[in-house]
Amino acid sequence: MNKWKVGILGATGTVGQRMIQLLEGHPWFEISVVAASDNSAGKLYGQAARWQLETSIPDTVAKLIVQPCKPGMKCDFVLSGLPSDVAKETELELAQSGLPVISNAGSHRMGADVPLLIPEVNPDHLQAIETQKKRLGGKGFIVTNPNCSAIGLVFPMAAIHRAFGLEALHVVTMQALSGAGYPGVSSLDIIDNVIPAIDGEEKKIESEPLKILGEWDSNQFHYAQIKISSMTHRVNVRDGHLEAVSVKLRNTASAKQIEAVFRNFTSPIDELNLPSAPRPVMLLESHSQRPQPRMDRDRGRGMAVVVGPVAPCPVLDFKFRLLSHNTIRGAAGAAILNAELLCRKGMIGNADH
Repeated sequence: MNKWKVGILGATGTVGQRMIQLLEGHPWFEISVVAASDNSAGKLYGQAARWQLETSIPDTVAKLIVQPCKPGMKCDFVLSGLPSDVAKETELELAQSGLPVISNAGSHRMGADVPLLIPEVNPDHLQAIETQKKRLGGKGFIVTNPNCSAIGLVFPMAAIHRAFGLEALHVVTMQALSGAGYPGVSSLDIIDNVIPAIDGEEKKIESEPLKILGEWDSNQFHYAQIKISSMTHRVNVRDGHLEAVSVKLRNTASAKQIEAVFRNFTSPIDELNLPSAPRPVMLLESHSQRPQPRMDRDRGRGMAVVVGPVAPCPVLDFKFRLLSHNTIRGAAGAAILNAELLCRKGMIGNADH
């Protein structure tokens, strides 16, 4: 089998490095291009990147020359780990040049014809790509994955909403340091401290799930009618976003029934055998002191969402906690899984694959 050739945008950054790590030995994909800022362009990747991960830079990638993030890259598609302020124009330019862009950046997530994709939840939203292609005027397109906290939250939301209807949700996040990128949060700010109100995060958590759980119909997205209130915090944990959630249901259910829909959650991609897709994708822990970042963030190779036991809530209806790995399920791994789904559905590449 010929492998799809992948370009990594923002290859020297936190998400770009994680993409490179996760793609080492991938059965379908091989990295042919690494691209980054003008400061890094022209250097060998091994010299340009300040590598932060516990595994070594793959030899084949270390020897690649970093290219600028411009059209003309020799690859079948690009995975973008660019910062949002850079991504907005760069990703659009590449999509207009004919390249599929699978992005982790927030710039295009809420676009009127841009899928905000979680393969296990809303693969049907890929229908929007045809509308987007007509707008862009070619073969290129943009598909995005959600915010690193929103993506974990959507899994139990989807399970509850399908089974019982979800009316309102309140979530408090405890977000890991790696979510701030490198060098991230100053040690003097985070040691012996918790930092509230992460810039821009609360709005993303309150809006993105509504698009994901909505429907694509008549060439537009119709958002789910759920009220969401979020409060975000940065905590002194390296990886893994923990979230405390309270929910109000539209229809009556018990805590055991909610736990059952978590435990029995199935997805439309379960039979597609995508290399990065965990099975099961949502894991239910019965102990009241789980999930915990150090113990649970690497479940399902970092791609599973771990949910704690459900309890009655005296203000809303029920409450529980969830955990997801923010740089794998919440960023690099999510983008790679999106690319796998697009390839499996024949939306990237050609007949040689």
